[in-house]
Amino acid sequence: MLISMTSTPPAPTNDTRDRILDAAERLFVENGFDGTSMRMITGAANANLAAINYHFGGKDALVQEVFRRRLAALNARRLDELDRLEAEAAGAPLKPSRIVEAFFGTALELAADTEHGGRTFMRLLARTYNEPNAFVRQFLAEEYAEVMDRFLGALFRALPEVPRAEILWRFHFMIGAMAFAIAGLGGLSELMEVGPQDEDPARLLPRLMSFLLGGLRAPLPDAGLQG
Repeated sequence: MLISMTSTPPAPTNDTRDRILDAAERLFVENGFDGTSMRMITGAANANLAAINYHFGGKDALVQEVFRRRLAALNARRLDELDRLEAEAAGAPLKPSRIVEAFFGTALELAADTEHGGRTFMRLLARTYNEPNAFVRQFLAEEYAEVMDRFLGALFRALPEVPRAEILWRFHFMIGAMAFAIAGLGGLSELMEVGPQDEDPARLLPRLMSFLLGGLRAPLPDAGLQG
């Protein structure tokens, strides 16, 4: 009797999985979701389509995992910080500045990480805010649901004299400012022939936080605009 020496090929390793995620993350930043093909991802990751299918089952699931692997940790850190602040406050409303720092400061710290992929991921997240993609936006809305509910609720309690609609607008503007700053100002700087010369991501946090807090503290608009 002949004994077959063939065996089942080994499953792709976690190293392969991480390479695929890193490559996809970088390519999505450069080309967008629709502009990035599976062939481009496999080429950049030195992997094959079978490895992507094994780990993720397809492009949609790969896109979700690219976001989930870092966003889950970021949002958990935000909630932990909010929990700590609320425990210290012992039931009293938080200072609005502390709420803003807990939400945006954690994201800006991640954006300053140029060694472990944090900067790349935050640029991808920033691009996503401004790039229409119904599938990704729906996924992010679900991932953000608890965090947004907690942080907006904290702001509503901290600013009872401010109409909720105004708080929502200001939070919307703050997210936009953060996304624009993280995504990079190259295009606007070239268009206007003026722009910041210091692009050190570590310096972005104090600069942008000062701007965001100034916007939050700005006087209310005329009553006719608050409806």
